[in-house]
Amino acid sequence: VQLQASGGGLVQAGGSLRLSCATSGRIFNYNVGWYRQAPGKQRELVATITRGGSANYADSVKGRFTISRDNAKNTVSLQMNSLKPEDTAVYYCNADSPISTAWGKGTQVTVSS
Repeated sequence: VQLQASGGGLVQAGGSLRLSCATSGRIFNYNVGWYRQAPGKQRELVATITRGGSANYADSVKGRFTISRDNAKNTVSLQMNSLKPEDTAVYYCNADSPISTAWGKGTQVTVSS
């Protein structure tokens, strides 16, 4: 499966963005998620959602971000509210199954103070 993230941009602190990840194949059998990488830092988990729909979030985004998936449309979304400057990073979507892992090209999110 191939992934393509979109929806990034420049937003002021306190604002919102919605990231979307379009896939080239069916994702119903994949755990999917969003990761981010800030300049000079390692890539880190933001949120994941399992095949069964269970979501997991990094402590830093709990209560502000919501991950969702639409298996019929083969898309994954990340609603980001109350954005902070420390959320600035390149965001990547990921699809993971027992036999393969796929990463999409990132989308830049910049939060100004």
